[in-house]
Amino acid sequence: MRPNRLSRISSVRDRLYDSLYEHRNELALLLSRYVAQGKKILQPYQLIDELVNAIHGSEDRQKLQDGTFGFVLQSTQEAIVFPPWVALAVRPKPGVWEYVRVNVDELAVEQLTVSEYLSFKEMLVNGGDNDPYVLELDLEPFNASFPRLTRPSSIGNGVQFLNRHLSSRLFRDPESMQPLFDFLHMHKYDGQKLMLNERIPNLQKLRSALHKAEEQLLKLPKDTPYEDFEHRLQELGLEKGWGETAEHVSEMVHLLLEILQAPDPETLEKFLGRIPMVFSVAILSPHGYFGQAGVLGLPDTGGQIVYILDQVRALEAEMLENIKKQGLQITPQILVVTRLIPESEGTTCNHRIEKISGAEHSRILRVPFRNEHGILRRWVSRFDVWPYLETFAEDATNEICAELKGPPDLIVGNYSDGNLVASLIAHKLGITQCNIAHALEKTKYPDSDIYWKDFEEKYHFSCQFTADLIAMNHADFIITSTYQEIAGSQETVGQYESHTAFTLPGLYRVVNGIDVFDPKFNIVSPGADMDIYFPYSEEKRRLTALHESIEQLLFSPDQTDEHIGILKDHTKPIIFSMARLDRVKNITGLVEWFGRNSTLRELANLVVVAGDINPAKSRDREEIKEIETMHNLIKQYNLHGEFRWICAQKNRVRNGELYRYIADTKGAFIQPALYEAFGLTVVEAMTCGLPTFATQNGGPAEIIVDGVSGYHIDPYHGEESSERIVQFFKRCQSDQTHWNNVSEAGLQRIYERYTWKIYAKRLMTLARVYGFWKYVSKLGRRETRRYLEMFYILKYRNLVKTVPLANDEPDLFEKHEKKAHMPVMDTVVANGTL
Repeated sequence: MRPNRLSRISSVRDRLYDSLYEHRNELALLLSRYVAQGKKILQPYQLIDELVNAIHGSEDRQKLQDGTFGFVLQSTQEAIVFPPWVALAVRPKPGVWEYVRVNVDELAVEQLTVSEYLSFKEMLVNGGDNDPYVLELDLEPFNASFPRLTRPSSIGNGVQFLNRHLSSRLFRDPESMQPLFDFLHMHKYDGQKLMLNERIPNLQKLRSALHKAEEQLLKLPKDTPYEDFEHRLQELGLEKGWGETAEHVSEMVHLLLEILQAPDPETLEKFLGRIPMVFSVAILSPHGYFGQAGVLGLPDTGGQIVYILDQVRALEAEMLENIKKQGLQITPQILVVTRLIPESEGTTCNHRIEKISGAEHSRILRVPFRNEHGILRRWVSRFDVWPYLETFAEDATNEICAELKGPPDLIVGNYSDGNLVASLIAHKLGITQCNIAHALEKTKYPDSDIYWKDFEEKYHFSCQFTADLIAMNHADFIITSTYQEIAGSQETVGQYESHTAFTLPGLYRVVNGIDVFDPKFNIVSPGADMDIYFPYSEEKRRLTALHESIEQLLFSPDQTDEHIGILKDHTKPIIFSMARLDRVKNITGLVEWFGRNSTLRELANLVVVAGDINPAKSRDREEIKEIETMHNLIKQYNLHGEFRWICAQKNRVRNGELYRYIADTKGAFIQPALYEAFGLTVVEAMTCGLPTFATQNGGPAEIIVDGVSGYHIDPYHGEESSERIVQFFKRCQSDQTHWNNVSEAGLQRIYERYTWKIYAKRLMTLARVYGFWKYVSKLGRRETRRYLEMFYILKYRNLVKTVPLANDEPDLFEKHEKKAHMPVMDTVVANGTL
């Protein structure tokens, strides 16, 4: 019999060794060119570009690219050059990493452990003088016995995997059902028992009661209200919470009987998704100006605010519907907990309580930042908030419990600061915690880990990366908008995946920071508010009364602090972009692409809505630099007549009509970010029917099906990206149907995947399922959390002390209060304003 030659999968080290044997001359030349560049980090595109430049013969180059070495090189995410060595971080598939290094002088290959690779990388900073005793963070031992996914394609489907694994483990025999019985018995609200009462003391009685209830319910009309048979069920031991009608109660009883008889994960999730256990939610978002009007475009204030407000309305609607179907008369409550800013720039951010419009039972609760000098009165950058978060968490805990008359059933963190605060509160109150990253800064700023000291004065990434590690490992479950956010793609690394292994030289080394195969990860995609963002073709809904003000924004010849630049030819389609004005959003990069491409300038005008135009109006360090860059680009490329720069627009309703107005010109929306976690503006533009080009790095690459419902662009290759936009407009000129086809395909994509109703239903189900598993299993991960406590106390708290406090001299009123030793929140006056 022929031996099986595929008995094992070759390691990267073996593959590289074989390649060096087969292509010794070519690879010696290529690796020598890498080493000739000196000590540095080479990115994937640099590795490929150097291959193209080094191997001149197209046939030889093609053999290399198509062979084993080509696979290794395509899978390499970075190369560390420290002559005569080149070390490669190779990622054959999402979430799977191997490390090797090659001695270029000897063409010898070595396999490296994670720790060895990171130590080698640190030589770029310390010149080879490595300390043999480095603090290493390794969470893998705590999770070694915990179930984890194995296939990259399953990443982000954590709850399905968890249900399959734990249902088979917990329900091996009749006795294993006891945790489920205990879980059902614990439910109560405001002292009133739900689900089961004391008439059912054990599993045997539960089965008997369920069979009797099923018999009685089958005799009733389906729409019989619960009140008509409530007492009969109570006599059997069943309390409120099973449903509002005979039909709904019967469905729940039948589901539980099926679980008790022959459990399967789908039935279990369906049953748990209907249990009455989430009536109050606290959502944390400390930084920026969190308000409902006049805040968008202020520093650190953008898509996250929009996301949360839309999320709250959808969640409240879902909770109300669930409570009604459960046959309960309970008022749900949602609190968005943010920072109170006394000097609030004319916004409502100095109001302690603010009702959320479009919702009946949801409100914003603002708690001030404070330190030993008193209350912080002014805005603080999201990069400078770290010294205030621990005290904020303590104050917020008290305020939340006072407002809700007890702990919330679910706490949801947002961004690094909100997730850390949510972790502190969840740890103290013992409640279920959900994290939403929105954007992890580590992926947005290349090499911000290895060269963290270069970023520290401006960004304090040592605090942020440490906080991220603590929060993501403390959370019961994490939701992301896309797969890309967790594990990237075959070519790019995901946001969370980038925290698997990295080093902060001189601080600590992360050997295993997070596992993207952990079942805590779940993909739950948001949508756009369809009352504001709807297709341009729905003419009866169009806000034509706003067109005059929109035309003033776009075409007025006046040069003001609100808009500069002139569009001479109003008949050309408009290329449109709208984002914060920071380096990662890359708006200035888009302007440079446009300036360099004369054909694109002939085909279309460019309009960007971003930041402030006058640098004197901004207090954000990064925005000021981008403003200056933008002014220089306008002069450098003489964009007068083809380019319009509009300052950040805070009116969401008008922004929705602005998207549609751009669509009327047969234009396109461009999202050119270096990295984008999700891309809410991409969803907004597509929902309005505007053909969209968006970065291939991050979530937009998943939202858009390339070439069908929009287009991917590479922000690091501006010429190629601008040329792709040129080809789109040229084809629109030659094919009158092309623009409409892309527009309609984009809308279809949105309706299938990106709506808030789908989002809210899924999030509520996850909260119940993870709450159940946390109760009945070791999902609480006590050992991990004790480890994180130590890391927080010994490392994070010391790092926070290095962050300078904001320059915010307290006024006389605050000084007087400090002398009087008045409690912080006593400064809130009757109208809720500090």
